[in-house]
Amino acid sequence: MPPFHSVAAYAPPGAGLLAAGIVTEIFGPHGPALPGFDFALCTEHPGPVPTDLGTALTITHGLDRLARADLVIALPWAGFRTPPPAAVLDALAAAHRRGALVAAHCVGTFALAAAGLLDGRRATTHWRFADLLAHRHPALTVEPDALYIDEGDIVTGAGAAAGFDLCLHLLRREHGAALANAVARDVVLPSHRDGGQAQYLAAPTPKDCHDERLTDVLAWARANLHEPLPVAELARRALMSKRSFARRFTAATGTTPHAWLRTLRLSSAEELLETTDLPVEEIARRVGYTSAAVLREQFVRRRGVPPRTYRRSFTATP
Repeated sequence: MPPFHSVAAYAPPGAGLLAAGIVTEIFGPHGPALPGFDFALCTEHPGPVPTDLGTALTITHGLDRLARADLVIALPWAGFRTPPPAAVLDALAAAHRRGALVAAHCVGTFALAAAGLLDGRRATTHWRFADLLAHRHPALTVEPDALYIDEGDIVTGAGAAAGFDLCLHLLRREHGAALANAVARDVVLPSHRDGGQAQYLAAPTPKDCHDERLTDVLAWARANLHEPLPVAELARRALMSKRSFARRFTAATGTTPHAWLRTLRLSSAEELLETTDLPVEEIARRVGYTSAAVLREQFVRRRGVPPRTYRRSFTATP
């Protein structure tokens, strides 16, 4: 298939206003210096279409626009828990059958799944709704950490602003890095983000702990994060055996001592990367890692990106 030139984004009632803005910003006009696309928003019943923020969009194109677009995008919408009407599902499936490139991000992925287009494939969506997507559509494989999943003729993306990542990826794949970079510069965005959704998720918070001895040990561990903190030492301070401590710790916090400490070290490292200009070596020491290399290994494994890349994502200081 040649690179796409016509783009149709389906906007259902309750469509995400941010998502509509993203696709319009990327595939809409960028002035005479950049090639434009034949872009349009479409809906089942043209006219005023309410959005998730209450503001209505006036959309003049119907589903027939999906029948002639090279790239068809299903936008996320507030009512995604209810499948789109049969006419919409049929139009999405027909576009795919005739060879259109089909894409969706955030909960727009639910529309593609309801149309049967994702069976036997990998897909992603907003991390908050990944379990729901997997439960409703067991024939697909959900990858909740990915910013986007490229399955060739179908591409899905993560939530909210990850729509930019999806659209820029499609530009880069079909039209080359030069155009994707130029459009990214025009809208003041990085042309490519490293890592996945995992780097943007808040660290899990343990359940409330009502064991006074454990509460004291948790507070001591937080205050002494720069120390090795072996489980044996934590158990000694709690006046328990290692086995009893591990059992009561898991019952009280919902996780193991090792996992809790790892999460605490990484979340503390994230905060220092975001709020200070300390060298990574010093941050590693402060959160209890023996070297910057060990911090980097854990950060890449658990957050998907190295510490310096994470810092660039969240601060203006390189």
